[in-house]
Amino acid sequence: MGYSGNESIITVRRSIYRSFNSYTSLAAIVNNRRIMQVLWFIPTHGDGRYIGTSIGGRTVNFNYWRQIAQAVDQLGFTGALLPTGRSCEDAWILASALATHTKKMRFLVAIRPGLMSPGVSARMAATLDRISGGRLLINVVTGGDPVELAGDGLHLDHDDRYRLTDEFLTIWREIITLEVTNFQGDYFQISDGKVLFPPVQKPHPPLWFGGSSPIAQEIAAKHVDVYLTWGEPPAQVAEKIASVRRLAAAQGRELTFGIRLHVIVRETKSQAWDAANDLIRYVDETAIQKAQAAYARMDSEGQRRMRELHNGSREALEISPNLWAGIGLVRGGAGTALVGDPETVAQRMREYTDLGIDTFILSGYPHLEEAYRVAELLFPHLPLENLPTPEPQMFSQFGEILANREFPEQKLAQTTVPTVD
Repeated sequence: MGYSGNESIITVRRSIYRSFNSYTSLAAIVNNRRIMQVLWFIPTHGDGRYIGTSIGGRTVNFNYWRQIAQAVDQLGFTGALLPTGRSCEDAWILASALATHTKKMRFLVAIRPGLMSPGVSARMAATLDRISGGRLLINVVTGGDPVELAGDGLHLDHDDRYRLTDEFLTIWREIITLEVTNFQGDYFQISDGKVLFPPVQKPHPPLWFGGSSPIAQEIAAKHVDVYLTWGEPPAQVAEKIASVRRLAAAQGRELTFGIRLHVIVRETKSQAWDAANDLIRYVDETAIQKAQAAYARMDSEGQRRMRELHNGSREALEISPNLWAGIGLVRGGAGTALVGDPETVAQRMREYTDLGIDTFILSGYPHLEEAYRVAELLFPHLPLENLPTPEPQMFSQFGEILANREFPEQKLAQTTVPTVD
């Protein structure tokens, strides 16, 4: 299905108008089942119609990211993840800039233990939380690429990086509450550390964290608020959730859970699978081999698990019903997508919520158009936390004026609402 920017904007305006009219009934349904938070993604490392090629690529700059952020702000997404690493623009600076162009969306931004100090990152977090009006979410990223980390000056092995993260979060969680902090550890020695200006959110912006190794799960259970997993098949996700829940209970804590996925949703199943295959149409074997060699050098358990889902082969990429691993052939990190028509994708998402997932971080190529498409096609089938609400303004009629005389008859399509189990 072809999609231009203008067509998508017009279509989603119709969809939002329908959502406004069904807001009351949908909210009631949401109150009777597990609601979902859905975040989007700001692609600071590049974007385009295809992956693994410059064909169909586009220039990404602040104006483009602002368009995506404003779409996120208006369409019902809770917020957006801003990626981190040397292939990305700095997430803190970009989030600070985008906060002034948005009203509601929340920004999931990384702190990097070992590349930032606990005190400095706590001050950064408190400041951004204040200037955004309490819209900051913290993504704790220990890192899984020793080559990239060495380039940034961090020379620790996998488990040492997580032990450092443990100390970092112990200090960070105390110092951001304005307590005078003293700490003597193997990696940090803090004397009279203090943050003078508090964050809006209490006791601090929520901590999100992803890590699949045993030591990573232990740290999640001890410190964070939201545990994240990449998009593995439901059985594997269930095992992770059970493990982290058990570890958290031993600490007297409870966590919530989120999943990072791409999404390819179209009006029909066949259109969705055509779009998935089209996304990797220009990916050649050389590109796959280079990407897989880079992933093999990493010591990330999560990346190893992602790689094993496809083993660098185009064969059998549907690794679970409607869960497709084609993106991971050439993209690090999140490498799987839910593929299908709106009802099918929504059903697969509900299968994850039945396991305990309530937060979905989604993305699609290209990210501007796909934000509108997801809101138009998928959102009417989801019990969202962040439903769009009418702005205090008048909407114009939809459609082009007929014969320079009158608007066309206004017809609203029936909105499908989720079924309460």
